[in-house]
Amino acid sequence: MLAKIRWILKVLLALLVLAAFHYNLPQRDIVRITGTEILRKDLSGWTGMFYAAAQSGEAQTQNRDLRLINAVRANGKVSVYRNEDTGFNWPPYFKFDSSNLQAEAEDAVSNKEAPEWYILRHYGWRNTFWSIYPNAVSLKPVAGPDIRLIPWFNIIFLVLLAALIWAIYVRLRGFWARRVDPVIDRIDAAAEETSGRVRGWFRRK
Repeated sequence: MLAKIRWILKVLLALLVLAAFHYNLPQRDIVRITGTEILRKDLSGWTGMFYAAAQSGEAQTQNRDLRLINAVRANGKVSVYRNEDTGFNWPPYFKFDSSNLQAEAEDAVSNKEAPEWYILRHYGWRNTFWSIYPNAVSLKPVAGPDIRLIPWFNIIFLVLLAALIWAIYVRLRGFWARRVDPVIDRIDAAAEETSGRVRGWFRRK
């Protein structure tokens, strides 16, 4: 039973780590911008953690204007993105130009007859039930919706992170083998010797 509980906890921890990476690492969509809007959003609930802090230079309030970018993908699926500064907060995108990005999005609006396609870089999740939007980071024009996007940044980041974790693990394992294991062996030997003496005393009696 305890083994099953440990496995369940390990799986839950792994899912939590994967979810954190999926939320925070950048993603890219090829979209056609259909419009922009400003929505008055209440951030007093638990979903407030999915939104950035107040815009740079503004006070933190329970509700504020939220810039939105409306878009459509090549398959016809609608996508909606928020456009907020991240500043120096987490995740560390250091975004201070949400006003400029909103202007770029307004200038990029196109229709079905003469579509203009853009790579929209963002992070976060979209949930229609809880009104959660991914945060747009940048826009880049492309020739069409059929180009292949390879997440080089994510690949390099995860490879370097895995290498760092492995290096730390190897060094900790070496430190444990050199410093901790000998101490444990000496303690075990002393305990065994003491136990043998105690057993000898009881046998004499």
